[in-house]
Amino acid sequence: MSSAPRTAVYTGSFDPVTLGHLNVVQRASRLFDELVIGVGINSEKAALFTPEQRVDLIEEVVRDLPNVRVETFTGLAVSFVRQCGSHVMVRGIRPLTDIAGEFTMLMANRQLDDEIETVFLMADEQYSHVSSSLIKQIALLSDEDKLSKFVPPSVVGPLRTAMQNREN
Repeated sequence: MSSAPRTAVYTGSFDPVTLGHLNVVQRASRLFDELVIGVGINSEKAALFTPEQRVDLIEEVVRDLPNVRVETFTGLAVSFVRQCGSHVMVRGIRPLTDIAGEFTMLMANRQLDDEIETVFLMADEQYSHVSSSLIKQIALLSDEDKLSKFVPPSVVGPLRTAMQNREN
């Protein structure tokens, strides 16, 4: 058996990081020796937060998980997984809503690098409806208590500020 640490990589835009993302991170961090969260940079997408802000927000919510680190990347996710010295990509899925898209991505990734394995973690039931898109829709209309049902408490303030700045 190899003594090399088992590293997995969880990629996404995390704009913003949600409780669903955090649920997947916490569970994946128990399955692997090291978990790298890869914040994808897509210059064609109008992001709410800069890559650096997203990294800071994620680092804040995972600070109690010593085997998790956060990095940004551009380009193909499978290339980033390789760059991290891993062969495992973690993907979080919500019931039914993500399966078709994730399956298509898995097949494309297998064509790009057939040595990368994808591990799907189903979001816990209470997070199955949570998405970054939904959060952006309700952020200005919800109070802090309601918003904290979707995002970690440390994300609520920056999220409301970013949404207000976007409106102005």
